[in-house]
Amino acid sequence: MRLIFKFYASKVKKVASGRFFTFIKGGSRIKKEEKIRINKFIRSPEVRLVGEDGQQVGIIKLEEAIGLAEDKGLDLVEVAPNSNPPVCRIMDYGKYKYIQAQKAKKARKKQTTIVIKEMKMRPKIDVHDYEIKKKHIIRFLEKKCKVKVTIMFRGREMTHTELGRELLDRLANDLNELAEVESNPILDGRNMVMVLSPLRKK
Repeated sequence: MRLIFKFYASKVKKVASGRFFTFIKGGSRIKKEEKIRINKFIRSPEVRLVGEDGQQVGIIKLEEAIGLAEDKGLDLVEVAPNSNPPVCRIMDYGKYKYIQAQKAKKARKKQTTIVIKEMKMRPKIDVHDYEIKKKHIIRFLEKKCKVKVTIMFRGREMTHTELGRELLDRLANDLNELAEVESNPILDGRNMVMVLSPLRKK
């Protein structure tokens, strides 16, 4: 679960690039690239071969490993390029890519993006404005957003911060069927802040 102000989960996309497959991870910037070589695009003359059943075959010539894969109608995939020699496995690469894509899709579905909205009030807010702002907060909570409620003090109002606390307590009480207080009111400079979270369904 990520606690963010409208940040979005990183995108993962795959593109074909020359003689290898490139996996680009991250949002607008490329953070990391993994180049997976298969079959004749593997560069090492020798490889440590793992069979399609996961059993170690041993170190053999690249041509022989490709031949074994082709005999089974499968691909030779370089899975550990930094090893010496690199580790390659016999597999159905098309099926492997499909399974990996499905796993990534499920992982994205499980990710939860939490948006925090903010509502600002003055300690001496009138009844009409209070009701309007409360309706906005209710709308945010119904959309499963958290709400940061900020009471702003000016000038001599700082000598009566208890008015802000009373206002926040009143708001929390009015919304107790929709929200719970995640962060109790705290004074931060000239502001008093409280965070409300939507109630979870039982």
